[in-house]
Amino acid sequence: MLHFPQRSTAAPQLYADDTDAPLPETLNPKLRYAYFSTIATGGKSLIQSCRDLYLGRTVCYKTLKPEFQKDPTENLRLLREARISAMLQHPNTMPTYEIGRDNRGHYFFTMKLVHGYTLRELFNYRQRYDFSQLMNVIVQVGNALAYAHTAGVVHRDVKPDNILIGPYGEVLLLDWGLAKVWHREGTPASADSNVPDLNAGVTMTNAGKLQGSVMYMSPEQIDREPDIDLRSDIYSLGAVMYEALTGRTPFTGQVVRKVLEDVRDKVPDAPSYYGKIKVPKVLSELAMSCLSKNPHDRPGSAEEVTRIIQHNWASSP
Repeated sequence: MLHFPQRSTAAPQLYADDTDAPLPETLNPKLRYAYFSTIATGGKSLIQSCRDLYLGRTVCYKTLKPEFQKDPTENLRLLREARISAMLQHPNTMPTYEIGRDNRGHYFFTMKLVHGYTLRELFNYRQRYDFSQLMNVIVQVGNALAYAHTAGVVHRDVKPDNILIGPYGEVLLLDWGLAKVWHREGTPASADSNVPDLNAGVTMTNAGKLQGSVMYMSPEQIDREPDIDLRSDIYSLGAVMYEALTGRTPFTGQVVRKVLEDVRDKVPDAPSYYGKIKVPKVLSELAMSCLSKNPHDRPGSAEEVTRIIQHNWASSP
């Protein structure tokens, strides 16, 4: 289990006054949540904590920022994220509680509130953790991806900022807003002519500098290839693993165009090339295999990645 500066894990004191309080005769979902406090603001979403007055617990409440609340693409993305999160019931995914509309008719959904740290925050203090601790995180993210892939879901935004480590050592893969799913007949959902394309593509700031996701995107995702599949997630998992091993991303830079060229054409130095700590050969080779330009040269599944870490490395003398 990872150990890092602890936020309070003490369970709240429960009282019969709260557990036995009667529900209103008429339940109005628009009056269910109160005492909002902002936790974070994403690119287009707002994440808050609030009190669920019916169940007496504090939850995580996600909705769109006001400027995006009428955007059909973003509304569809929020709905998809909520439903995928709810359907993927796995120890390494965040439990979703409810989806609905607020008193102005805007979509929201609620999730379990976990007070933890993202893997990005842990990377900022990487010297505190050994390979075993960091590889445990990679394995649990791999478990979440393996489960999602068997359900026909590709995450498409695996990065340290979307990996949360809770106070009990639990690892959660977050933010399924860019996930790819398919219709029953086999066509990608985003290919519908009447549904906006949810492929994220490449975004940049007005100054032309990188958004965080670009560092972890596969070459085929950057090129917006229509047949992206689970192997794109394998690449992103490899990029996260590479950073866990070396303390740096496979490709670095401040200009989007240069980084994109490197992702497409350049082979990064092996993890064993960097650092004062010797990187085990099997982990270095696995990360490089995940980062192969050709999807066919990558491990065939997230399960294969976790198996190599757990058996070929962790069990070795």
